[in-house]
Amino acid sequence: MIEIERKHLPSIAIICMLVLVHMIALNVVHTYPQEYQAFGEEGAEDPLTPLIYVGFILVFTAGMLLLFKYGKGNIIQYLILGVVGLTLFYVFYPVLFAAGRRLGILPFDWPFFAAIGLGVSLTYLLYKKPEWYVVNGLGIIMGAGIIGIFGMSFSILPVFILLIALAAYDFISVYKTKHMLSLASGVMELKTPIMMVVPEKRDYSYADKKNVMKDIKKKKKGKGDGERRREAMFIGLGDIIIPGILPVSASIYLDPLWVGSHYGPLLVAMGSMIGAVCGMIVLTRLVLKGKPHAGLPLLNSGAILGYMISYFIIYQDLTFGMTIPW
Repeated sequence: MIEIERKHLPSIAIICMLVLVHMIALNVVHTYPQEYQAFGEEGAEDPLTPLIYVGFILVFTAGMLLLFKYGKGNIIQYLILGVVGLTLFYVFYPVLFAAGRRLGILPFDWPFFAAIGLGVSLTYLLYKKPEWYVVNGLGIIMGAGIIGIFGMSFSILPVFILLIALAAYDFISVYKTKHMLSLASGVMELKTPIMMVVPEKRDYSYADKKNVMKDIKKKKKGKGDGERRREAMFIGLGDIIIPGILPVSASIYLDPLWVGSHYGPLLVAMGSMIGAVCGMIVLTRLVLKGKPHAGLPLLNSGAILGYMISYFIIYQDLTFGMTIPW
C-alpha cells in the first residue's frame, strides 16, 4: 500500500501545481492593465487571431530543433533565460503596483524597480542553481502570468480555436512526426522552466546532468517498468498554461450573472478548471505506464468539456458565450 501511494505522489503533485497555477492566474489577471492584451481589443474577438499564435509556435519550434541539431543549445538557453527575466518583470510589476496602491505606499514607482530586481535575481538563481524546486517555483509564477495575459487577450471563441488547434498539433508532434519528443529531450538538458519536474525521491538533483540524462534515455525509449525506474516525472509548462487560458477568459469575457451569492463567470471558470484536472488525472495515469504521451488533447478536451457543461448549467443556453464579430 505504501509503494502504491509513493508511486502516485508525483501525479498528485502535478495536479496540485495545475490547480495552483490556474488559481493564481484567476486572482492576478485583474491587476493587469489593458495594454497587456497581446492583440488589442479587436484582436481578442477575432477567430483568426489564435492562428497567428499557432504559427509563431511552429516557427519557434522549428528554430529550436535546428539549433539543437547543430549543437547550439546554449543559444537557446540564453534566449530562454532572457524570456524568463522579461516575463517575471511583466508578472510582478502590475501585482506590486496594485499592492502598493491598495496600501497607499506609492511615493514613486518602486514596483517598477522591484519587479526588475526580482526578475533579474530570480533569473540569476535559475542560471546558477537549476534545481527542480527552483525550476518549478519559477514555472508556477511564469505560468500564472502567461495564462493571465493570454486569457485577457482572447475571448471565448478564439480560445476554443486555440485549444483545439494546439491539441491537434500536440497529437501530431508526439505520435506522428515525434519531433516534440526530441524537443523535450533537448529542453530537459537546459534546465529551464519550460519543463516542470517532480522527483520521486527527496535527494533527486535536477542540476546533476547524470540524472537528467537517465530520464532523457527513458523518455526516448518509452518502454519498460516505468513505475520503478523513473527518477522524476516531467510535464511541459505549456501543458499547464494552455488549458488554463479558457478559465481566465471565461472569468473576463462572459456576461455578468449572479447565481445566488456566486459569480456566474467564475463558476464556469471553476468548471473548466475541474475539467482540465480530470484530463490531467487521465494523462498522469498513462504516463505512469512508462510511455510519453501528448498532454494537450486530454487537458484541452477536459477544459472545454468542463466549460461547456458548467456554462450550460449556469447560463442555460447553447451559445456557450461565443460571439462571431463578422
